[in-house]
Amino acid sequence: MQKIKSSKIEGIIDEIIDQYAFADTSERPWIIGFSGGKDSTVLLTLVWIALQRIRENQPYPFQLRRPVYVVCNDTMVENPIISSYTDDVLAKIDKEAREQNLPIFVKKTTPKLEESYWINVLGKGYPVPNNTFRWCTTKLKISPTSDFLLEQIDEKGEAIVLLGTRYEESKTRERSMRKHEVRGKRLSKHNSTANTYVYAPIKELMLEEIWYIINAVKSPWGFDNSILFKIYADASADDYECPTVVTNKEHASCGQSRFGCWTCTVVKKDKSMSALIDNGQEWMRPLLDFRDKMQRERNDQDKRSDKNRNGKVAITEDGRKYGPYYPWYRAHLLEELLRVQKKVQNDKPHVTLISNQELIAIQVTWNRDMIFEHNVGDIYRRVYNKDISTNHFNSLDDTEQRILREVCEEDSNYYQLIDNLLSIQETKSLMLSKYGLHNDVERRIENFVNASDS
Repeated sequence: MQKIKSSKIEGIIDEIIDQYAFADTSERPWIIGFSGGKDSTVLLTLVWIALQRIRENQPYPFQLRRPVYVVCNDTMVENPIISSYTDDVLAKIDKEAREQNLPIFVKKTTPKLEESYWINVLGKGYPVPNNTFRWCTTKLKISPTSDFLLEQIDEKGEAIVLLGTRYEESKTRERSMRKHEVRGKRLSKHNSTANTYVYAPIKELMLEEIWYIINAVKSPWGFDNSILFKIYADASADDYECPTVVTNKEHASCGQSRFGCWTCTVVKKDKSMSALIDNGQEWMRPLLDFRDKMQRERNDQDKRSDKNRNGKVAITEDGRKYGPYYPWYRAHLLEELLRVQKKVQNDKPHVTLISNQELIAIQVTWNRDMIFEHNVGDIYRRVYNKDISTNHFNSLDDTEQRILREVCEEDSNYYQLIDNLLSIQETKSLMLSKYGLHNDVERRIENFVNASDS
């Protein structure tokens, strides 16, 4: 196999070979966190080359006994360009690993439905994340990957997580990495998960060396790395540009932009999405405008409740409300999101910003919170002029509703109560659980009685 023209990079590959085949003779699985970005791409490239060389140089059956899982976490609100690219790359990795008979397995994780971004914001009314309330990281990223990691630990006893982190990324990152390192040891204990170790083989690579590998080393799974280079280049604002080791005239410069969720309101400005738009991805402008709107209106007191979802007071000492978004504002944001999705789909039909499953779960959440004045099916119909599986939102057909109205003709409040109770029961069926149904029904009847007495 052709050698890479860098003794430093060749040294990393030799180290990976030693760690996989000799230094650790157990079968503890390796788990590579793969985002599709430059660092995780380089990490997987070097591990893949190492496995190929082990196969070439070691006798069977010594060779490749340890599984390597390529774990990609989809937050369900990823930048659509990166999401599409990553899906293509993962499909190629999966196919080539099988054809090359390598123990590399692709695993894609997603948040639990009740923990997804839109269920939290539009369903439960969570304010969009900021630096002081960054709930998204745990719910959308850490928990799904941790669940898979724990599955491996339960099965194998221990696991090793390979990270594409590098000292050069930032002083904070370097301090964090060195804090957990053990002098003279390649592996360090995971800072939060028991029976888990961390291995960071590319930690000493510089940015120029990262781009050298992407541009000069052929992808071992046969993908065109110039696509990744172009994505970074197009997403680079002027103040993000950086020199690279070039291999041809098209590789004059490239940014080190960070990609994440298109909804991210933790940063003040999404420079990468703005740069993509400036470089020809005009169809993304509605996404950026909607993201800016959510950030701009996050702390608008007219949109925040003075009570939490559990009924407790949510007011600061200076009188500011910090409760969830009011139901009317959640419904407003949902309608705006659907309009953005519809507009984007005119140019990019494959792009889905919110799934039908999430829409159903939002209605479930509203019904559980006794929010009946807004209906996801009605909102969807206003935007798309068609129904979205309306049987999920109303357990009575038209004839049954007519009969019920006639029976309750003298007091329409009873019709509303019965319809609400049926909705509560239906939401439990959708979530495949009757847990809490009794309490929800009692709470709705109690509200009805109190309203009648007042």
